[in-house]
Amino acid sequence: MRTSNVDKHTKMNENPVRLCNYVDVYHNERISADLDFMRATATDREIDRFRLERGDVIITKDSETWNDIGVPALVEYTADDLVCGYHLALLRPFKSVITGAYLLRALQAPMIASQFHIQANGVTRYGLTQNAIKSVHIALPPLPEQRAIAAYLDRKVDFARRYAHVARHIIDTLRELRQVEIHDAVTRGLNEDVPLKPSGVEWLGDMPAHWDVRRLRYAAKMRTSNVDKHVNLNESPVRLCNYVDVYHNERISADLDFMRATATDREIERFRLERGDVIITKDSESWNDIGVPALVEYTAADLVCGYHLALLRPFESVMTGAYLLRALQTPTVASQFHIQANGVTRYGLTQNAIKSVSVPVPPLPEQRAIADYLDAKTAAIDAAIAHYERMAELVAEYWTVLVADAVTGRIDLRQEDAE
Repeated sequence: MRTSNVDKHTKMNENPVRLCNYVDVYHNERISADLDFMRATATDREIDRFRLERGDVIITKDSETWNDIGVPALVEYTADDLVCGYHLALLRPFKSVITGAYLLRALQAPMIASQFHIQANGVTRYGLTQNAIKSVHIALPPLPEQRAIAAYLDRKVDFARRYAHVARHIIDTLRELRQVEIHDAVTRGLNEDVPLKPSGVEWLGDMPAHWDVRRLRYAAKMRTSNVDKHVNLNESPVRLCNYVDVYHNERISADLDFMRATATDREIERFRLERGDVIITKDSESWNDIGVPALVEYTAADLVCGYHLALLRPFESVMTGAYLLRALQTPTVASQFHIQANGVTRYGLTQNAIKSVSVPVPPLPEQRAIADYLDAKTAAIDAAIAHYERMAELVAEYWTVLVADAVTGRIDLRQEDAE
């Protein structure tokens, strides 16, 4: 076992190499010739110590989360210039004791991987010492049985991957269908035969002749919250609707588990949530996480909009909250947020950027009809997505149990053909 110190730098006095990095191991169970490795340089000694060979197993040694520690990958080919990179540990099995193919599967078993998780030390970043890696115990059958176990699991993993691929494809297709349904209803309405007119907005194109287009400043009152997660003795207790509540829930309902915090009387008055409000994410580390909306479905005296969010309260004579939710989910509307988000490592929207976003505005009765139609359509699509996500989870659980049973001897594979 060796922990690599080969970094991603290119130095004039070193030899060119291809670097197998953390992401190559984390995202690929097999390190094969068709991967696109990073170009770097290394010293003669580093190349000699960390050159990869067929049958080696590499594991992730450091990570920001403890359960990303000890993820293994099997090296499937040898190349003179292919070197193990930083944040990884290189395991070269003793050929008389264990095969790389079996070691890969053994390290994937939860009861074995948990030994890495327990021994990973750190607070904001977790890591394994050399001794921690060397002290991990694994079950060790005879070599012929190891080969049989590895061959058996290789066949089974093909099934799991095929099913997962099909499930992901179906889920992606359903999500695209959901977006199309929302876009068509919000930009064209529910009547296919309605006369159209130019909207005057490039991204919107034609729209029903009796509709209007308004900027958000003329459709809703907008406030950006400054209520943080602190608890101060001189303030009133509140429940805080935070970024994650909005990002992960299309509806802000009474059954969500809100954070407890405090706020001043003025903050409570300005940012108390009411039924029909729409909240959007205002800041994020990723530009496409900007402007994600959620509809508030109930009013509570102590429920307050938290930091990194903008509160939109539709003018009742102009727009309903249920329709505004769907309008902000339309890709062509949401893209306006993405375009205006400023920043480099963190992106944010100014109040003016939010207020300047344009949305199509049908008459109120039509807004209600569109919202009701989309509620029914998206509920059916969401149920189908949840079904396939659960099926994919069950296959992943089946695979996890299968690996554990195979590498601990619960499945007798001594008669299995390993070829």
